[in-house]
Amino acid sequence: MSPGPSIPSARVLLVAVVVVAAATLVVGYVEAERASEDVTGDPAVERALRTGDDSAVVGPRDEITVVATDSNAFVADENDGPRAQAELIAFAPDGTIRYHQNEHTRYWDVDPVEGTDATVEFVYADHLDADECGGSVCTRNGVERVNLTTGESTDVFSRITPGKHSTRWHDVDRIDDERLLVADIHRDRAFIVNTTTGLTGWEWDAQSAFDPTDSGGPFPDDWTHINDVEYVEIDGRETVMVSVRNHDQVVFVDVERGIREDWSLGSDGDHDTLYEQHNPDYIPPERGGPALLVADSENGRVVEYQREDGAWERSWTWSDERVQWPRDADRLPNGHTLITDSNGDRVVEVDTEGEVVWTADIGFPYESERLGTGDESAGGESAASLGLDSRTFDPETGSALDRVAAAAPPTLVNAIAYVRPRWVGLVEGAAILALLVSLPTLAWTEYRRLGVSASLRWPLTFERK
Repeated sequence: MSPGPSIPSARVLLVAVVVVAAATLVVGYVEAERASEDVTGDPAVERALRTGDDSAVVGPRDEITVVATDSNAFVADENDGPRAQAELIAFAPDGTIRYHQNEHTRYWDVDPVEGTDATVEFVYADHLDADECGGSVCTRNGVERVNLTTGESTDVFSRITPGKHSTRWHDVDRIDDERLLVADIHRDRAFIVNTTTGLTGWEWDAQSAFDPTDSGGPFPDDWTHINDVEYVEIDGRETVMVSVRNHDQVVFVDVERGIREDWSLGSDGDHDTLYEQHNPDYIPPERGGPALLVADSENGRVVEYQREDGAWERSWTWSDERVQWPRDADRLPNGHTLITDSNGDRVVEVDTEGEVVWTADIGFPYESERLGTGDESAGGESAASLGLDSRTFDPETGSALDRVAAAAPPTLVNAIAYVRPRWVGLVEGAAILALLVSLPTLAWTEYRRLGVSASLRWPLTFERK
């Protein structure tokens, strides 16, 4: 057996790996900075906003498309991290920017206002400083209405919750002129509030159906993460559909009688069915249902379940090589599906064959809405009614990175995608990995070469071997 490399030769090799990896990261960062200073290197949307360019930034599409972003890495404040700024943006049918604002810390749900052509209501969160909150940080969660033509906006309703991350409301749906249905992450509940009186008229507390000691996420910090609600009618009874994200399920709550357990989709830990989902849409029998169209986020796919003989059966699945943590999907009247791909930094429309026919590249979108098609999936039919065939991406046909990502736990892959700077691609990621391995190894090699030891007595003394 030939001897392994000597310490000097191993040291030279490790130094070379460190130098090359560090240089790769420096070049990648400098190139990204240069692109951000040169507007031709920006994503089209941000370039248009920075320069006032009124040309098309996305492809043409019928009606206005509105996108709310959780935050936008492309326009983040460099002092506040890569996901510090969010925006609400509307694309006109010709692909130009119809409306834009970035006044709030986060944007979540966005819905059309019935009876209007270009007015929406959206949910926002504003992080408030400690001096505004009695000594500790807090968040103002609110609903705002804006006319996308005139820019005129109106505050509809808001409440302040303590802290930031797990207290921000993600969804509020309008029931009528005075009542709003709220998904309250902070208090693990759904409730109906009268915006005229400010009084709560109905609420459902998740503790009425689940035990906080052995279900969901950590209690009370982020137990249920209720992120979506929808006011529906089931068998002639007023019902609230609730997405209980940390329990991997969608439940149906009869307004008068409580949860209907026989209608629940998924269960805590059943990740084959749903895995920390977002924005389920109910499709009623008159449009081919009952069916549920769901952004199955941690599973990296969009799924639909059809109710057959009192049970939910998966009827449609969609994914492609790029989709990464989708958080919204709407079925359009033409049978297409509008998908919001958060970690994929895009909104896409896929046709009845599963092909992408329209794309808007935008940083970390949360939800999108195509005006003129009804609220969410209100104008669309079920996959079963349309005869849609599933289309999924097989990682074995993709790159080595695709295969590695498929083998890793989805939560790990999505967490890395969530926190990584946008200038870090495959090459830069490999360089970071090389540094994580080579730097400790080089330090150990130097330690052995120098022969330094430390005695564990006071005062601490060092001596050469």
